[in-house]
Amino acid sequence: MTQPDITALLTEELHRIAPEIDLDDIDRAEDLREELDIDSMDFLTLVTALGKRLGLEMPEADYDQMRSFDAMVQYLRAKSA
Repeated sequence: MTQPDITALLTEELHRIAPEIDLDDIDRAEDLREELDIDSMDFLTLVTALGKRLGLEMPEADYDQMRSFDAMVQYLRAKSA
């Protein structure tokens, strides 16, 4: 999957969790939970949805690698390669 494809997928899933958020207004290098004001259950929902859509195992041990929007894109790109 290409980086634009992953970015679009992540954006789509984030809008399911927090539809009122404008992703253009967030710092993509900062912690997703803080930038989007989502809780750990929302983050788990996001990770689970992405894992299902991409057919990937995304273990809890990897969550630190998915802290920011940019980090999540890089993680998904590496896992789906």
